[in-house]
Amino acid sequence: MQEITVAIFLGLAIKLYALLTPTVILSAFINYTHKIDRPARRKIALKTGVAIYVTGQILIVSGSALFDIFGFTLDAFRIGVGLLLFLSAVELMDHDESGKLPANPSLDISVVPLAIPLGMGPSTIGAVMVLGATAKSTTEIIFTSSALLLAAFGITVTLYLARAFERVLGKTGLLVLSKLTALLVSAIAAQVIFTGIRAFLKQ
Repeated sequence: MQEITVAIFLGLAIKLYALLTPTVILSAFINYTHKIDRPARRKIALKTGVAIYVTGQILIVSGSALFDIFGFTLDAFRIGVGLLLFLSAVELMDHDESGKLPANPSLDISVVPLAIPLGMGPSTIGAVMVLGATAKSTTEIIFTSSALLLAAFGITVTLYLARAFERVLGKTGLLVLSKLTALLVSAIAAQVIFTGIRAFLKQ
C-alpha cells in the first residue's frame, strides 16, 4: 500500500461510504421510521452503523483466509467485484422508491434490511474483502478498519439527520442523490475492474 496520508485515508473512507449506498439506506430508513419517535429512530441509526462496521471488520480480518480457502486469485475476485459494482450502479440508476417497504414500528430493521443487504450488499462485501486481502501489515489493516469506521459513522450521522434531509431535499432530491451515488459507484467499479485486468495481464 502507498504511503498513508490524511488525503488517502479520507479518500478511502469516502469511497467506502459511497459503496454503502447511503441514499438507498436513507430512503428506506425514512419510510420505515416515519411512525417512530425520535429516540427510537436514533437507536436504529446507531445500531445500523454498528452492524455495518462489525460486518465489514469481520470481512477485513478474514479476507485473506477466505481467498486461501476458496482458491481464487485476488485479481479474478477484483474483476468479479467490479462487475457486481456495475450492476449495483445500474440498480441505483433504476431505483425510484426504495421506500416501498412495510413500515412496522415493532420490527428491528437496523441489521436487516438497513445494514444487510442495503448497506453491506454483495458488491460492497466483495469490495471490503478485497481491501482486507490487500492489507499485508497490521498498520494497513488498522488503516482500512479506521476508514470503514469513519464510513459507518457517516451512515449513522446521515440517518440521524434523516428528517432534515427529507425536509430539505424531498423525494426528488433523494432520487437525484441516488443517481449521483450510482455514478460514483460505477467509476469505482471501472477502477476495480481495470486494476484486476491489468494485474492479470502482467502475469
